[in-house]
Amino acid sequence: MSDNHGNTPAAWTAVSIAMLGFVVGAVGLLLDPVSYPVFWVGVALDVAALVVFAVMAKLGFNRSGH
Repeated sequence: MSDNHGNTPAAWTAVSIAMLGFVVGAVGLLLDPVSYPVFWVGVALDVAALVVFAVMAKLGFNRSGH
């Protein structure tokens, strides 16, 4: 197992963006009528979270600083 268990700036940033994406997507599905553009913005945020994590990991933010 990893020593940092995901407690890195890259992981925290990616999870924060992904959580925002899930909330936005859920709001889009809960609206009456369902707002698919809002839902797809949430999906795009979730994909962006993966990209942000990959970029930050390449920049060295996926290492434990303590």
